[in-house]
Amino acid sequence: MLTTFTRMWLTRSTQPFRFTNRNDCRIAYADCCRLGLYVHIPFCTQICKFCPYCKVRYDKALCDRYLDALMREIHLVGGMHSGRKTVTSLYFGGGTPVLAADRLGEVMTAIRAHFEITEGVGVELHPNNVTPDILRKLKAAGVTKLSIGVQSFRKKYQRILGRSQVDADALRAALAEVPFETVSMDFIFALPTQTFADLKADIDTAFRIGANHIAIYPFIDFSFTPNDIPVMGKQEKRALLDAITAYCRRKGYVRQSIWTFARESHAGYSSMTRENFLGFGCSATTLLPDQFKINTFSVDAYCKRIAQKRLPTALTLRFTKRQRMIYYLFWTAYGMEIDAQGFADFFGVPLSQMYGMELQLAVWLGWLEKTQHGYRLTPEGAFYYHHFENYYTLAYIDHMWGTLRKEAFPKQITL
Repeated sequence: MLTTFTRMWLTRSTQPFRFTNRNDCRIAYADCCRLGLYVHIPFCTQICKFCPYCKVRYDKALCDRYLDALMREIHLVGGMHSGRKTVTSLYFGGGTPVLAADRLGEVMTAIRAHFEITEGVGVELHPNNVTPDILRKLKAAGVTKLSIGVQSFRKKYQRILGRSQVDADALRAALAEVPFETVSMDFIFALPTQTFADLKADIDTAFRIGANHIAIYPFIDFSFTPNDIPVMGKQEKRALLDAITAYCRRKGYVRQSIWTFARESHAGYSSMTRENFLGFGCSATTLLPDQFKINTFSVDAYCKRIAQKRLPTALTLRFTKRQRMIYYLFWTAYGMEIDAQGFADFFGVPLSQMYGMELQLAVWLGWLEKTQHGYRLTPEGAFYYHHFENYYTLAYIDHMWGTLRKEAFPKQITL
């Protein structure tokens, strides 16, 4: 009900978000500014119950088949633009992308044939994969940023999550031997009985062993994940988020988004907060000025589509102008700042003309504060963003991903 009312109010329409199985032959991205790239590699040696992302158990033969298809998709989409397109960044997610570390150089060669990357290359790692040998392979392939999925250094939470204990000393030694521009470590908060002391210990350990950036994401209980972890109450979550924020502020860390903090201003890691991006691989999404696309979640169906020289798109949403504005503002606000000029440049209309009343209300409620260039979320606003994002995830993403896990190419999803 909350997401439906919010959608209708902000889009000034009763029209839902309707994703259809409409397959385009081309993707028109040539005129997109600040375009990002995302590559999904879905293989894992262990399937974690709490993880909602598209993943399958690692098999070398299947992984090689998938990587061959992935490079063909890159060439297929890259060939739709003459010359090399300048893009901001490239992120490899999963799954566990470094299971393909030996062939990551090939994938990078395919990407560089069509795209020039200006702001670095990031890759996600499981802590067990953070070894000097693997880090050297990543660096040789052109990777500049790491995101290590620690989740928690505490034994009790590793047990709850079904993860093995992380060797912090081994991580520190490997990261010291092979340095990177950004080393981010991911943690989950709002786990059962979790306290600020638990999270503070994780944060301190991360920065002590070589991280210069951390991401602290809330645990979300997706309907299709087979976990039995109890959900923490709203007030407890808020107390934890407020305590984390206050602690990081006292330490002088830079808050770069709702859930991320950096020890050094240049350190940053975010694979989704781009105005436009192209996604390659299973479950990867593509965001353009007028549409949003998501690829099939099925590895087999993906490979077969690519073999037919067809795009592996499962669903496409054609935005109305207001829908696109809401999507833009949602992800812009995730970064804590709303740039009025950036909105005007992207949509050709002033932000105040489209959402002046809502912005004034948010300032009055104490969720936003006016800045020289637009607006910034207050700590109160950051919490309510987190709270609404939880509703959005369960109302929209849970339904879409749950369907795509069952059907390779569903006919339609209405949200």
